[in-house]
Amino acid sequence: MTVRDARRAGLGDPSAAVELAFRREWAAVLATLIRHVGDFQLAEDAVQDAFAAALATWPRDGVPANPGAWLTVAARRRAIDRLRRDRSLADRAERLAELIRMDSHEDPPMSETGAVSDDRLRLLFTCCHPALALPARVALTLRAVGGLTTAEIARAFLVAEPTMGKRLVRAKRKIAEAHIPYRVPADEELPDRLDGVLAVVYLIFNEGYSASAGDRLVRSELCSEAIRLGRLLAELMPDDAEVWGLSALMLLSDARRPARVDPEGRYVPLNEQERDQWDPDEICEGQRTLERALRLRRPGPYQLQAAIAALHIQGAGGGETDWAQIAELYGALAKLDASPVVELNRAAAVGFASGADAGLALLQPLLGDGVLERYQPLHAVHAELLRRAGDLEGASRAYRRAIALSENLVERAELERRLAALQAP
Repeated sequence: MTVRDARRAGLGDPSAAVELAFRREWAAVLATLIRHVGDFQLAEDAVQDAFAAALATWPRDGVPANPGAWLTVAARRRAIDRLRRDRSLADRAERLAELIRMDSHEDPPMSETGAVSDDRLRLLFTCCHPALALPARVALTLRAVGGLTTAEIARAFLVAEPTMGKRLVRAKRKIAEAHIPYRVPADEELPDRLDGVLAVVYLIFNEGYSASAGDRLVRSELCSEAIRLGRLLAELMPDDAEVWGLSALMLLSDARRPARVDPEGRYVPLNEQERDQWDPDEICEGQRTLERALRLRRPGPYQLQAAIAALHIQGAGGGETDWAQIAELYGALAKLDASPVVELNRAAAVGFASGADAGLALLQPLLGDGVLERYQPLHAVHAELLRRAGDLEGASRAYRRAIALSENLVERAELERRLAALQAP
């Protein structure tokens, strides 16, 4: 990336070029250095030092022709400096000798992406290792692969920055103490482990798309980061249909992001959204991505959800939504992923396709499940189906229950508006 590249991206100075390089190169540089030094924390500290050096020298010397290679060399040299100062590591001499040996050889060009791709895959699978608790996996993925700061991650998940910092430190300590291997799983392990990686990326996107709490419905930075991770996975694993399916699902859903709230920040239901606010480029990319997934002829849950998202867009774009097909797809999804959330969405779709009473019949088992008693979307869907079935008193009770469980202020305000409309003369 040159200064011209930065300007094309709307970044007109070397400091902005450093920021762009941070987003583009962080994961690759960190992943490569972890392989070199064998220590997560040492590598991260050295990479941070390298970006600090870039901020200090690029404004003076100009942006290098190959920022990734420059940062990799700078990070490796900062790691050498840190190892020379730190005498506590048992294998310090071996690590130092290996880094010095590497530094004395000419670096391979960064355009040769094979090793870099493998390193980024290793980093993703390490961050998403099942030995780590799920919140730690999410935080570590955002930090190591996404390059988000501790403060940004803490804000996204509504915790104090010191709390998130401790969570990240514990996760990296766990990797070291449990000797979690820095590698892509073997072929026989890959399906289960890849499912975990996809689940983490999906969780990041969902938290961005419908924030669980706070005063914003959408956390755009998390949506964008999840989509970037999805594209990265598709680049690294181009033969996996579900990787493409997840990427398509996120793109097609995110395309409607600008229309999901009005200028005052109020919730806008799908059937009331301004279609011209949807992102046509994301829609086209999402449709192409879904087609690529389907051509691999290995159907999976993310592809089915992406197909449902595509039907919503097609229906809203010109004619009526094909709720019967959406309900059928949710039925197929339930066979692959028999989760209460899928059944809830299926009940809602059936309610539109076959009438509110049919949807309510499917909802009854979920309402009797004690595990879902405090699941807000269940009560919101229940209220809507009861309203459409003509049971206004029951709908009012369900809306109140959903409102009581809502921690997102935008969602709560919308539910309160619907309740008020229900009670209006």
